[in-house]
Amino acid sequence: MRRLLAGLAVGALLVTASACGSSDSSGSSDKNSSSGGTTTVKVGVIPIVDVAPIYLGQKKGFFSKRGLKLELTTAQGGAAIVPGVVSGQFQFGFSNMTSLMIAQSQNVPVKAVANGIASTGVEGKDFGALTVKKGSAIKSAKELEGKKVAVNTLKNINETAVRESVRKAGGDPSKVKFVELAFDQMPAALDGGQIDAAMVVEPALATVKSQGAVEIASSLVDVAKDLTVAMYFTSAQYEQQNPELVKKFQEAAAESLAYADTHPDEAREIVTTYTKIPAAVLANVVLPKWPAEPNRASIEALAKLGETDGLFKTAPDLDKLLP
Repeated sequence: MRRLLAGLAVGALLVTASACGSSDSSGSSDKNSSSGGTTTVKVGVIPIVDVAPIYLGQKKGFFSKRGLKLELTTAQGGAAIVPGVVSGQFQFGFSNMTSLMIAQSQNVPVKAVANGIASTGVEGKDFGALTVKKGSAIKSAKELEGKKVAVNTLKNINETAVRESVRKAGGDPSKVKFVELAFDQMPAALDGGQIDAAMVVEPALATVKSQGAVEIASSLVDVAKDLTVAMYFTSAQYEQQNPELVKKFQEAAAESLAYADTHPDEAREIVTTYTKIPAAVLANVVLPKWPAEPNRASIEALAKLGETDGLFKTAPDLDKLLP
């Protein structure tokens, strides 16, 4: 286990979480605690729109009625969340599918337990988009050859998505210059001309659009129809040792997803409790879909693109990874 965690630390940049942004990271104890019939579990999340359902579910009591008390800890990405879950710092975490597949392909014992988010599947109306500055001469993803494009994490889901948009537009993705930049830093970098394009997700997407940025591709839509972008996960060991608790988390998460999907105004409002998004910008945020179940066909398509892009030394075993 020590060797495994050391390997995770070295490879942290390869295993970064969800369509993630930047924030503080914390978390101390390595055990969940219980008292009076209530069990406290620590969950590693990212301060983006994606995780609105878990905050909303906590507020609505979906977890507490099942005897679970959530301690939500924000982190910049899987560099903290994936190793944190494996080590027991967190009992559950939120991560994009590429990160989880990279981890699984490297024999990191992660297990997806509940759905996270999905693309809206609608071109031009998704929660993530490939954008250029107002007035840019770049009109399509094909024209990004030789250009500097920002993604939140190199060699991960958003880079894969941009590469597919470039391919579909008739361009060569190997000629794109990818740079790593946190989502909340992209608006200023794009507006200031430090980058030529940015693959942005909400709420940063609403910010760049408020600056006049133009969408040239819905890259997550380009990957697959109704793409499952991220899921909640735990460690294989924790699932084996705490099957009933994991089942309660799954049930509460499913109820939270369903509620958020049918109460978009409440989902939008809860985002203000864990991000600094201005109310005027929040009104224009495009919410993702929060289906109860992952779309396996879309995950398989994402895995094939990951293999094309050289993200996996060995193909991930989706039967072991998915619920």
